[in-house]
Amino acid sequence: MKATVKWVDGLMMVGESGSGHTVVMDGPKENGGREMGIRPMEMLLLGMGGCSSVDVILILKKSRQAVTDCVAELVAERADEVPSLFTKIHIHFVITGKNLKDAHVKRAVSLSAEKYCSAAIMLQNGGVEITHDYEMLEAQ
Repeated sequence: MKATVKWVDGLMMVGESGSGHTVVMDGPKENGGREMGIRPMEMLLLGMGGCSSVDVILILKKSRQAVTDCVAELVAERADEVPSLFTKIHIHFVITGKNLKDAHVKRAVSLSAEKYCSAAIMLQNGGVEITHDYEMLEAQ
């Protein structure tokens, strides 16, 4: 996997993934940014949420669950001192589908957290406390 990050000006940077997709990152105004893009640590948090969501969806589909939507709501805490590392992350899944089985959803969320989500496992190994829970909604 490869990526390139190019400085534009101020604190703005453009990142390009190896697959050719780009994203604008920027910093807060008080540090010289212009608030024109996502902050790098927000990107890291979103990456973990995306990684976990992909796992949950794929596991549920393999379990023949009729999942129609998956939203991962993440809340993170960071250390006050520099470096301002993540100390805690909580991920709450809102999973919608038809006749979802609680045991399958619970298993999918647990397998993602404990075995499959590379981003979450890497952060945990770095000392971040990661918790998760879920709720299920019936699709209309």
